[in-house]
Amino acid sequence: MHYKKISQNIQQIIINNPKTPSTNVAWININNPGKKEIEFLRRKYQFNLNHLHASSAKAMAQRPMVVQEKDYLFMILHFPVFQNNNIIAGEIEFFIGHGFLITLHNNDKILNSFFNICKKDSNSLLSYELESSAILLYEILKNLMVNCYDLLYQNSINIQKIEQIIFSQEQKTAILQILSLKRNIINIRKIMQSHKNVLKKLIGIKSSLVAKTKIKNYYYILIEHSKRIWEILENQKEMIEALHNTNESFLNDRISNIMKTLTIFSVIVFPLNLFAALFGMNVLNGMPFLNTKYGFWIIIATMLVGSFGMLLIFAKKKWL
Repeated sequence: MHYKKISQNIQQIIINNPKTPSTNVAWININNPGKKEIEFLRRKYQFNLNHLHASSAKAMAQRPMVVQEKDYLFMILHFPVFQNNNIIAGEIEFFIGHGFLITLHNNDKILNSFFNICKKDSNSLLSYELESSAILLYEILKNLMVNCYDLLYQNSINIQKIEQIIFSQEQKTAILQILSLKRNIINIRKIMQSHKNVLKKLIGIKSSLVAKTKIKNYYYILIEHSKRIWEILENQKEMIEALHNTNESFLNDRISNIMKTLTIFSVIVFPLNLFAALFGMNVLNGMPFLNTKYGFWIIIATMLVGSFGMLLIFAKKKWL
């Protein structure tokens, strides 16, 4: 293995197995590609200019893709990246040809970590044994997909925490966490939904890079990973929606109880207001208890009897 730092943002390792000295694989890893990095690729390789412009750090493709050119394959894939408690799409561009693989990305930690592993110990790589850029691509994609499992595992932990919060009667606390997790799950689904089709298209391309059955079998493994990730996302989507509905039910029940208490209170107070209004009228003749010694207490007792009567009605109807 030979390592070379071409520039601040461009690094290269050459994977060379002594058993097959006539072949080797060069992996060029480019962080935050700008004008200088794109110009470097333009001078060294005969890549399509549209593909080079699409690889700029300022450009962001809306969908994954794989394109076959005469001497290389160009591929764009998105992978979920955890940033500031949110899941966002991290874009990676790949140029794959015989004897070389070029990756361009905005400082993807997983990809850089794998590059550093290869730099220190490339002998353990499958691509070292087979010396194939397609196999190196397989190993990179596998590492990126395995990282997705870590994010899904963290989602599962958060789902359990939210469930505990909900049944601890802390619905207001749960609302923000549910919405945040729901957004992350939706974002991962949007990012990963096209992977299976892109990988199938890659396998179906009539290119000597992936023509061998042995190489295709490795990519079928990636397709299985993609299916498994999607199944986990489907389960998590259903679970978070169920928790959201449960939380809404608790909130609605609490609101109903509050409204019920306020309604009972207002109905019980109604007789008091009614009698107070009646006996508060400025009528001198005919007003009962006006000149009675205990008129005030009789009126108070009448009000209490009315309120007590309303309580009995509520109790009989089992509304309390």
